[in-house]
Amino acid sequence: MLEYIKVILEKVSFDKVLFEKELRKGIRELLPNEIKELKLWCYDKFGQIYFKVLNRVFGRMTLA
Repeated sequence: MLEYIKVILEKVSFDKVLFEKELRKGIRELLPNEIKELKLWCYDKFGQIYFKVLNRVFGRMTLA
């Protein structure tokens, strides 16, 4: 599922609103360790353009 979510995020990365929507939706499908991996990947891949979005989405999360 993690790899699928990565593909989706790459495909919608042209639109900030759609990117955030799909990121939130994807996170709901993942286990905590997968969310950590997704977070690292997102900041690496999209941190330059969607830093504020990533902070908004991941900033409120507490991962065990």
